[in-house]
Amino acid sequence: MNSAEQNFKDLGLNLPPAPKPLGVYKPCLIDGKYLYLSGHGTVQDDGSLIIGRIGDTISMEDGKLAARQVGLAMLATIKANLGSLDRVKRVIKVLGMVNCTPDFERHPYIINGASELFAKVWGEENGVGVRSAVGMGSLPDNIPVEIEALFELV
Repeated sequence: MNSAEQNFKDLGLNLPPAPKPLGVYKPCLIDGKYLYLSGHGTVQDDGSLIIGRIGDTISMEDGKLAARQVGLAMLATIKANLGSLDRVKRVIKVLGMVNCTPDFERHPYIINGASELFAKVWGEENGVGVRSAVGMGSLPDNIPVEIEALFELV
């Protein structure tokens, strides 16, 4: 079985810069064997954000890609603070928030963009945890997706 670092390398994806806090909070917190990640947004490779609302200016498919981009930003935070994705044993909990129109009902599909990424990095057994995917009337800076998560460390 490959390491999380090797699995990520095999995906051929890039990590954006680890986002800096835009308020009074820590991007991550280690408590014993647990890593808590604050809500992350759609940071792209150039540091800019994906902006828009799903069901309005962003399609469902582009929303799923935006969620994957949030997952990449979360991986960037893990690497910046822990040094390696291999320090994570498993995903425990993911909370995905989707900025969408009131009639949009496919929130879980959108958050699959991040969940599928985590499953590829840590494997099906360790990369998939419990999850909630909910719709929101708005999100900071009009980003389409925000995700927070809890991980168990090795």
